[in-house]
Amino acid sequence: MSVPESFVPPPNPGDTLRRVLVIKLGAMGDFMQALGAMRVVRATHPSARITLLTTEPFEAFSKACPYFDIVEADGRPRDIKGRTDLIRRLRAANYDMVYDFQNNDRTAQYYIGLSGKKPLWSGAAKGASHQHMNSNRAEMHNFDRLGEQLVHAGLGPKPPGDPTGWFIGQDLTPSVDWVRPAFRDPPRFQPAFFGLNGPYVLIIPGSSADHPEKRWPVDRFIGLSTWLANAGITPVIIGGKDEGDIGAQINRKEARARNLVGRTDLFQLATLSERALMAIGGDTGPMHLAAAARTPGVCLFAQEWTQELEDELHTVWHPKTRLGRAAPRGGPMMVLHAAALDAIGLEDVKRAAFGLGVLPAMLAPPIPAPPAPSEVPASPPAEVVAQAPQDSTAAVAQGSKS
Repeated sequence: MSVPESFVPPPNPGDTLRRVLVIKLGAMGDFMQALGAMRVVRATHPSARITLLTTEPFEAFSKACPYFDIVEADGRPRDIKGRTDLIRRLRAANYDMVYDFQNNDRTAQYYIGLSGKKPLWSGAAKGASHQHMNSNRAEMHNFDRLGEQLVHAGLGPKPPGDPTGWFIGQDLTPSVDWVRPAFRDPPRFQPAFFGLNGPYVLIIPGSSADHPEKRWPVDRFIGLSTWLANAGITPVIIGGKDEGDIGAQINRKEARARNLVGRTDLFQLATLSERALMAIGGDTGPMHLAAAARTPGVCLFAQEWTQELEDELHTVWHPKTRLGRAAPRGGPMMVLHAAALDAIGLEDVKRAAFGLGVLPAMLAPPIPAPPAPSEVPASPPAEVVAQAPQDSTAAVAQGSKS
């Protein structure tokens, strides 16, 4: 951490404010991981009118969320005029305090544009009244960064029972337990709505098409789906339009899978996650939403781990690695990593999934035979790191192709 030793967080005005703004534009995984911090803002300012500035993909989800009174979805204007108009509107709204959970150059410009008497501002913007003072904030895990930002906004962890903080020793775990009550748990939130009448596992095969190293090979998702289906567990393929071809490929080879790619909104994804045995997928937004639903999961991370990193950092959970900054937290989560995901074999994932303790005993994968003496690698075996943030457990293992 790089926080000045003399820094003392300024006091937070608490429940004395009338107008509060929260800024969180995206992306999906980051948005879901910010839900816990948003809950703290709502609990701290229960009498305030709280506005969320976000983007269109999260508009409907946010309007149903109990943390906000108003949702504005034009937080990322495409041109200078749009940005100027937005800043003018923010200035006219006369907010008492702003919590910037996006903290990028764009939102720093919003702060600069609020000329005259600025509102109290929590975030990284230079000169903010409640500035997050850690110069290494970009190297922190999302939860740790948000938690420290709130501490620097005068909102430190509180003892159990105090609604204005979070439990000491726990971080800002997101939750989607408000989704069903918000809509009175309608039929479209039930597994039966999608023809699911027994146990199922969410298969989340997508990730950014710009990063092929972050996509596990389709043939292994097919093998995984067959393994589950043979045990009477329905593989349910989840994703957006960009994953349509992947979902169709899996479904063609394994007809017992249920292809819901492009057919679920965020509410349905949250409620399906709540009742799934587990979720298995890559470093992508729906896995973070599943984690927020406390779903056990196996997450596949493209995480390079070179000898240089080994010598310098000693652990993949170091904040200079993507795992250390963005791994999902919430439900019990096993994270498997390799420089490219094709190095993680199907048997690796089966063992990790079974290790979560929610699959039937008949799915127990065979214990791999030890290598013959001539096959023993010169380097140490793959590191397995156990981590237990709050109520979850996580383990990391380097993939071995099989």
